[in-house]
Amino acid sequence: MAPRKRWRWLRILLYTLAALVLLLIALVLGWVLWLRAAEEASLPQLDGAIRLPGLSAPVTVRRDAHGVPYIQAATQDDLFTAQGYVTAQDRLWQMDLWRRNANGELAEILGPALVKHDRMQRIFGFRRAAERIYASVDPDDRRRLDDFARGVNLYIQQHQDNLPAEFRLLLYKPSPWRGADSLSVATMMIDMLDARWNVKVDRERIRAKLNNPQLEAELYPVGSWRDHPPTGDVVDWSKPKPAQTDTGEDDETASLQQSLSENDQPVRAGLGELMTELGLPDCGNCAAGSNNWVIAGKHTASGLPLLSNDMHLPLQVPNIWFMAGLEAPGYHVEGVTLPGLPGVIAGHNLHVAWGFTAMIGDVQDVYVEQLDGKGHYQAADGNWQDLAADRETINVRGGKDVTVEVQSTGHGPIVTSLIPGETRPLALKWTLFDPSLHGLPFYAINTASNWTEFSAALATWDWPTQNVVYADDQGHIGYHAVGRVPLRPAGLEGVPIADHTHEWAGYIPFDAMPNAYDPPSGFLATANARVTSDKSPYPLSLEWVDPYRVERIYKSLQGRDGLKPKDMLAMQTDIYSEVDQELGHRFAYAIDHAGKADDRLRKAADLMRSWDGRLTTDSAAASIVDRARQQLWPLILEPKLGKLMNEYHWGEKDFSEEEIVMRGTGEWLPPGYKTWDDLLTEAVRRGMDVGKAPEDVSQWAYGNWHIVIAEHPLAALLPLVTRVAQTGPAPQSGDETTVKQVGRSFGPSQRFTMDWSNVDGSTENIVLGESGDPYSPYFRDQWGAWLGGTTFAMPFSDAAVAGGTVHTLRLEP
Repeated sequence: MAPRKRWRWLRILLYTLAALVLLLIALVLGWVLWLRAAEEASLPQLDGAIRLPGLSAPVTVRRDAHGVPYIQAATQDDLFTAQGYVTAQDRLWQMDLWRRNANGELAEILGPALVKHDRMQRIFGFRRAAERIYASVDPDDRRRLDDFARGVNLYIQQHQDNLPAEFRLLLYKPSPWRGADSLSVATMMIDMLDARWNVKVDRERIRAKLNNPQLEAELYPVGSWRDHPPTGDVVDWSKPKPAQTDTGEDDETASLQQSLSENDQPVRAGLGELMTELGLPDCGNCAAGSNNWVIAGKHTASGLPLLSNDMHLPLQVPNIWFMAGLEAPGYHVEGVTLPGLPGVIAGHNLHVAWGFTAMIGDVQDVYVEQLDGKGHYQAADGNWQDLAADRETINVRGGKDVTVEVQSTGHGPIVTSLIPGETRPLALKWTLFDPSLHGLPFYAINTASNWTEFSAALATWDWPTQNVVYADDQGHIGYHAVGRVPLRPAGLEGVPIADHTHEWAGYIPFDAMPNAYDPPSGFLATANARVTSDKSPYPLSLEWVDPYRVERIYKSLQGRDGLKPKDMLAMQTDIYSEVDQELGHRFAYAIDHAGKADDRLRKAADLMRSWDGRLTTDSAAASIVDRARQQLWPLILEPKLGKLMNEYHWGEKDFSEEEIVMRGTGEWLPPGYKTWDDLLTEAVRRGMDVGKAPEDVSQWAYGNWHIVIAEHPLAALLPLVTRVAQTGPAPQSGDETTVKQVGRSFGPSQRFTMDWSNVDGSTENIVLGESGDPYSPYFRDQWGAWLGGTTFAMPFSDAAVAGGTVHTLRLEP
């Protein structure tokens, strides 16, 4: 081809490519502009008046500088209708996503990738559970659910043409909200806080591989010598910690743990990653965590109680919680609400304040069933019974609909198909499936005026299992563990059950659950660690969460006087880790005594031995310790478990690590290492290599790689959404063992402190903001306060609310 012709074709090609690039840029720019216009069009009306048919009288909605709504109504029916409407203004798509998440309807809008998730939800039957609970609750509670649904539906009806942009991006509209949908959202939270059945299946496999009861007990401790159950007894810190005694849990496991103390003073794996990407609550593989405590007036500067609560949950866009104040005759409460549910979950009213942490009681068992292949199973009495069978259809966008066959025994649904490699018929028994249970007494809690009324409300609480702390305006403080925990006469089992002797026999009586009221110490605290004591009459669980946070809270606050709200915030944001500091010193000692250690390792040892144990973002020692600990588990577990090491999950995994390392027994020392010093030195070396530490390890700032990020649920599917709606990445201090318990997308979902000497000065803040719309001024206006560890007041009295009002909206009949 002649040079002139070649040049002409080259120009045509270049012009074509340039045109395509420009077209792509135009399309992206147009998409961004469209998205912005769609988001701005769906911003809620905050001032003026809106007509809501069905109200009996006007409702006033005042919003403060953070967009927090304070709703005042003439009747409670009007109030809950208004709450539904206002919540939908800011969180409608989140509510619809959560409803679909629980009910197993995500594939209908997101396609085949979500079929696996939906199938699991259909097998568990969360929608059926929600509908059953709705049908059996007290008529007054059902009316409040219906009132809330009415408000949501009024918003949907009025905004068909300017729904949140997510609906338009995915080309669908929400179906009407039902009262049962609110309970579907509740089951989602119950699943997140109480579901640990998969750990029992994994433990069975690890038990078989280890074939060593002693090593198994060391991997799966039941409580620890560091525990501080909320008995309210005064702790004398000058006395040595006694050896652990029988906790009332499984006798064999407890006795093993006692002996150890005396000697030394998936199923959801891949699915969990997908759910995290979608921004949906799924804690199958993350550490549960929350803190709460309450301090009597004799220890506060004001002479009246202080109560603090920070609930640790997955960080999402938008937040899990929605702050609100609600007022009508006979009802005045404020705090955090769960989008989709009427009322307040945690907060305070005129007389009482309360806060929650997950207790993680053992409310699930997995049974190995006997089937005859003809549609029958063998019941506990030896007789053969018909398998129950349900058939459900999953609608799949862009794919064929999927039929799900759900078979159930008297224990519950058969979950074998959810467990890779499992062939036995395994049935899941769960308190959520019990048709006699339906108690979620938030209204009774919201309206209680004293401990008698409050504890009466707690007595009807069925799930999830929780630790509740209490303080009132009369100066009283209290604690109670709540949730139905099965009575198991044959004892708790940490693995699937293959006999007929481990059947449930009712539930532990409410009064026998751990509790305290106006204790001698004037201080009560929980942080997911063991709440049973030597005096506890019944076992609650074999699995607690590591004790470090609650121990730190007790050591920092108990016995102090003159405490103020600022001391509460300092505790909530505390980033000291005793176990990290202890292991850091042990790593340094190991390097000093190892057979081979280069100058870089010795520099790391110097940094660790002088470290104060605070995981600040500029700390090099924190980087070294954290990364070394990440490498230590594979070094210890892989020789004994191989790939099964990835199935090891336990609430007290960090305590197990501490005990194994600090005892340094030969049983866990892998082949090829002469001493524990050599092994620990290798963990530090690998940690620096894998973590890509700089040559000068003193410059390895913790916050350079330890980050926090909150992504929009659609970010994984529509990456351009990330540019608009993502928050982070940002340097993050602390870790999973600090009171400020954090991970990459996990941490305090709110921070609350109630000061009964100054109700209007009590503080609350969430992670991002009230709105789910990135173009709202209230989308991430709280992010800086959350990240920086500051907070702000949430007014309660009418005068304080009026003084802070920025927007006023009237909802008129």
